[in-house]
Amino acid sequence: MKKRPCATILIRLIEGYIYSRLANHSCESAAHAINSLEGGVGTLVFSSGMGAITTTLLALLKTGDHVIAPYPLYSTTYTMMKRTLSNYGIDVTFIEAGNIEDYKKAIKPNTKIFYGETPNNPCLGILDLKAFADVARLVPTAVSVVDSTFASPYLQRPLELGVDIVIHSCTKYLGGHSDIVAGCMSTKDEEILSGICEFQRETGSCLSPFDAFLLLRGVRTLPLRMEKHSQNGMKIAQYLEQHPKIGKVYYPGLPSHPQHEVAKKQMSAFGGMIAFEVADGLEAAKTLVESVKLINLAVSLGSTESLIEHPATMTHGPFQMRPEDRRKGGISDGLIRLSVGIENVDDLIRDLEQALAKV
Repeated sequence: MKKRPCATILIRLIEGYIYSRLANHSCESAAHAINSLEGGVGTLVFSSGMGAITTTLLALLKTGDHVIAPYPLYSTTYTMMKRTLSNYGIDVTFIEAGNIEDYKKAIKPNTKIFYGETPNNPCLGILDLKAFADVARLVPTAVSVVDSTFASPYLQRPLELGVDIVIHSCTKYLGGHSDIVAGCMSTKDEEILSGICEFQRETGSCLSPFDAFLLLRGVRTLPLRMEKHSQNGMKIAQYLEQHPKIGKVYYPGLPSHPQHEVAKKQMSAFGGMIAFEVADGLEAAKTLVESVKLINLAVSLGSTESLIEHPATMTHGPFQMRPEDRRKGGISDGLIRLSVGIENVDDLIRDLEQALAKV
């Protein structure tokens, strides 16, 4: 990639700021704070998480390139890869999420991006980040990209484990209050940073100064919130695991999680995201999510308030993906995703208890 000066660097050659899409103090302050957490050479902030993902991929890819991505993953990332990237003549191979051997087997001469998501959405699968970065380095011209939204930089730092780029939807834990839509990407590679920065400047997925101000506010309370999310998440996961109406619980902090040992190596705690299956399937799942009172039935995640959703009819529903694709990714009709907030954990358990009593 030809090295181009980042717009932010160019602006510094001129005294003051000249145009907010190029650079402004609020966005630079938020980016600097996130970068200090990630340990990169630089961070860019975007108008959404998908803005960060799409800008990053399109800045690095060209017609004829190949991407290896996991499945399941965030539904809009999945549909963007299947539709948008294919429209630009970019080939995408989907492999079993977390399977390092599948990444190796999928390598082609034109592979340019190794894409990962951990913990993944919505099933909370864990990708071994060090092994993933090592596989990506088998292709000298390829770049490894990881969406670490479910963990936040407080619990997990992919750059420290050799990953080239880490992305977050800042709408979630980094913002933390359900009042902004934002995204970010961080990297340890100055050339990568420069190219993505220039592409962002040209295509315009830039965060507003006020949203950047709110994002910086969220970053300042991130440690306090993530500790409480993790404490509550563990207690609720343990409660659900012993409940007779729950079939399976997917939470990386539980010893029963298939990648628990990997999670222990690369995460400092396990966060507030839980997925679980109601034993009696679709109708039972619908009854549960519609019966909670303190917990809010809504998409999104990572906020101070607890949110519950039914992936098969909401985030990963028929408007996003075909039923056969959903089943292939292990997203059953009885699967429920719970974003545990920072409320009193006993109140949350009582709410789940009364809702499960109606199932």
